[in-house]
Formats: sequence, C-alpha cells, structure tokens
Amino acid sequence: MSSSPTISILTTVYNREKYLAECIESVQNSHFQDYEHIIVDDGSSDNSVAIAQAYAAEDSRIRVYQNETNIGDYPNRNQAASHAKGKYLKYVDADDLIYPWGLQILWESMEKFPDAGWGLCSLAQDRSRIFPFELSPAEAYRYHYLGPRLFHKAPLSSIIRKTLFDEVGGFEPFSHAGDFAMWHKLARHSPVVCMNQGVVWYRKHDDQSSNTQHHHVDQYRNIERRYLTDPETPLAQDELNRIHANKRKQCRKSLALTLAKGKFSQAGAKMREMRSLKPFIKRTS
Repeated sequence: MSSSPTISILTTVYNREKYLAECIESVQNSHFQDYEHIIVDDGSSDNSVAIAQAYAAEDSRIRVYQNETNIGDYPNRNQAASHAKGKYLKYVDADDLIYPWGLQILWESMEKFPDAGWGLCSLAQDRSRIFPFELSPAEAYRYHYLGPRLFHKAPLSSIIRKTLFDEVGGFEPFSHAGDFAMWHKLARHSPVVCMNQGVVWYRKHDDQSSNTQHHHVDQYRNIERRYLTDPETPLAQDELNRIHANKRKQCRKSLALTLAKGKFSQAGAKMREMRSLKPFIKRTS
C-alpha cells in the first residue's frame, strides 16, 4: 500500500459482528488494490472490534480506530473520513459488500470526468444514455426532482473526492437523512458522475436503520425545502413551481389510491400532507 492510496475505504461499525468479516473480505477481494481500509467502531458491545483487529493484524492496509463514546452514524462517517489519506472516499458499511470489480469501475468512471467531485452508482438505467455520464449542479437537481431521482441513494453508492468532502464540511448530524442532505450539498458545489448498478451490494436485515425511514419524513421534507428555497439553489423559479405541482399531483394520486382501498383512517393524513405542501419560493441572498 502506498502512503497516499488512491481510494480510502471507510467502514463505520456499531455491533456488526455478524456481517463485518464478510464486508472486509469483499474489500480484500477487489481487483483494484491501491486502497486503504479504515474501520471506525462507535462503541460496539459485541465482538466487532476483535474481528476488525484480527484482519488488521494480517493486512497492513487495514487500520482500526475506536471512538471513546458513541457519536452516532453520520458523525462517525466524518470521523472515518478524518483518518483517510486517499484521493477518493468510498463508504462500505459493515453490513454491506462491494463486488470484486466495484472499485475499478468507480475509479475509472471518476477519472473520466476530472471536473466531477463525486459520484453515485446503483442507479436505474437511464433511457437516453449509457453510464457513466456527468451532470452539472442544475442537471443533478433536475434529475432528482423532475426525472428518475438521484439523491435517494445511501452512502454505499457514493464515491467522493476527499478535497470536496473537506470543502463542504462532511455529513450533517441528522438522525437518518444525512446522506440526503449531503447529496444536495455536494451537487451545489460540483458536477456528479452517474454510474451503473452491480457495483455494490446492499444487505437488508431487521437491525438496519432504514427500516424506520418512514418515521423521518419531516426530516426529509425540511432538508428538501431548505435546499430548494436557498438563494444558491441551481434551479430557476419556474422549475421550482413544476416540482411543487408534481408533488401535489403525487399527493392527490396517493390520496385517491388510499380511498379506493378503503383505508379511510390514512386518508386524513394524506389530506394534511397535501395541504402542507407549500410552494418552493427561491429566497434572495
């Protein structure tokens, strides 16, 4: 491993003894080998640290750190990034995997677009062009809000230049939607590279925080409104009006479907949601 590897793999850990070994081995099996693997434990009470240290004893590319206290998901992602020496940051969570060809695809895709500071993979096939392709800040916002979506991806799907990550200040300490906010923030500062599926593997299990995503709807809405109404949003007011109209249309469709299914107890919540959809008015600086 070089003193400044091309890619820093970042794995944040909290009680993941069931999955961590498989995660580490998926990284070790990568065709692309110019990487370091930083593992930061956030106060696990199981054998996660011992497992990580056992692999580190056999592989000099692995470095294991332990937080003195539990600091939470997104702060720990920032903590892991603070130890990184690579050109690119690549999150591979302790319960997820990366395919052997994954790092190679991510690296090659980013190098094709030197002006882009970050990328997202695992995207649905684009109807008009093949991956990878680059989107400007305005195009990225349109792709998410007026197209097939973009900012819904988890950190596992991202690759970020370390310089850009440091420039924007890393993830904000939301309880669940830190990645959603981060993609909005990165897209304002830099073009993004969109990449194909089959690069990483996202594990679904009963212990993951995404199972409670429906409890954080207000958090997502507040982030959305904050970035769409900001003076620096890359969208024009007429585009913001279209986004608002689309959201009202989606709400009406959802309400009609709820009523058609006889779920009258949920209809009131749908109606309140539609009434709460205020227009996105771009603030002046």
